[in-house]
Amino acid sequence: MSPGADPTALAALSPLDGRYAAQAEAYARVFSEEAFFRQRFGVEVQWLRVLSAEPGITELPPLDEETERTLRTWVEGFGPPDAARIKEIERRINHDVKAVEYFLKEKLAAIGFDPRRCEFVHFGCTSEDINNLAHALMLRDGLEQAWLPSARSLVSGVWELAGDHAGLPMPSHTHGQPASPTTLGKELAVFAARLGRQIDSIEQIRLLGKFNGAVGTFGAHVAAYPEVDWPEVSRRFVEDFGLAWNPFTTQIESHDAMAEVFHAITRFNTVLLDFCRDMWEYISRSYLRQRAVAGEVGSSTMPHKVNPIDFENAEANAGISSSLLGHLASKLMVSRMQRDLSDSSAIRNMGVALAHSGLALDAAAKGLRKVSPAPEVMAAELARQWEVLAEPIQTVMRRYGLPEPYERLKALTRGQAVTADDVRSFVKDLGLPAEAAEGLMTLDPSGYTGLAAELVHRYRPATRVGLPGPPSPAGEQGGDRA
Repeated sequence: MSPGADPTALAALSPLDGRYAAQAEAYARVFSEEAFFRQRFGVEVQWLRVLSAEPGITELPPLDEETERTLRTWVEGFGPPDAARIKEIERRINHDVKAVEYFLKEKLAAIGFDPRRCEFVHFGCTSEDINNLAHALMLRDGLEQAWLPSARSLVSGVWELAGDHAGLPMPSHTHGQPASPTTLGKELAVFAARLGRQIDSIEQIRLLGKFNGAVGTFGAHVAAYPEVDWPEVSRRFVEDFGLAWNPFTTQIESHDAMAEVFHAITRFNTVLLDFCRDMWEYISRSYLRQRAVAGEVGSSTMPHKVNPIDFENAEANAGISSSLLGHLASKLMVSRMQRDLSDSSAIRNMGVALAHSGLALDAAAKGLRKVSPAPEVMAAELARQWEVLAEPIQTVMRRYGLPEPYERLKALTRGQAVTADDVRSFVKDLGLPAEAAEGLMTLDPSGYTGLAAELVHRYRPATRVGLPGPPSPAGEQGGDRA
């Protein structure tokens, strides 16, 4: 073992807890077992507070200021010793949610809380009342604290690179064959806009929460306090957590909103994977250079290599994440009748799924920071592709009514090496109006990029990472027009 190696990390089964532990730390804070206990404990405490403030529940008078303060301190200070004590209780009773209930009662008893009032802890609740809120809060925190900042940062980085190279001519390929030229900036903008759109869709999803008892009927609540408006109490309770209240559930909240998030992240992952493969291809064609990192080794036998490992790493982790998210999205939406327990085991892996996506984001961002364009490589390749001008020439011919424009350009260019002289000689003999002929005679592959640069500058989002808004006013586009 090398000096400083963490034996726990080296023995970890999952790479998230081993090789990538430091990178996945933000996700571990939100989705770990300790975090799950922390969220459930917070829900139990808040429910006790809500019940004590309900006028119809006279057996549980309002909590005094000191007790309120103590409860807040417990929730805010929840840490490893608290989670460890809950695990001790769980080992004895073999039920994790009941262990949280007993732990809170234990702490209340220690400060002299009336034992009869302690029985209002977990009052009217089924385990899933606590768990569904805890899971929704974990997912929300995981998105807001870890995944979304990384996703926004990556998209901003892609937009920045797109803006910097909006007008840089680049060879284009359709079906792997030379096609009409583009610009590096425009191609990057395509991915930035696609990724941003998926971020927008994720941010618009409101996670759902339920709090309505064993099978969603408030049966136990009504049996004890028929005069209380339990749906209204439940609605306020759920919405106070910043979640959307779901009044129609079985024992479980049906996880449809979670599935929407998982599907949206899967779409993001797929676009990210597409981006990484194209970046890999640009590197392999030498359109992009990678900055060599001092001390790094690219191959065990070929010293010259600087491999695109970051984009490959991102591709791998995006795929793993999507596989897990796809399963969770389809699994969690299905439950036998009022409830089966298979969702409980499956949902524990949502943090794993998001963390793999987070690794992909970080790897792609790292790869992006290492690349810079090689204009001379792209220019040299474009200089050999005069056949790509067949498109603009035949289109101009169509405008002026010349016969068989497509067919004549096909005969000149398809499957053949075409030189600048071939193209210009062809244009010269067409009999086009002088202005049109001059425009085509002076056109070369590097100059045939249309409005690519203008599209980037004109529609690039100014303040957000999602889809661009309306065009900028004239004179505010910035940059050049190719």
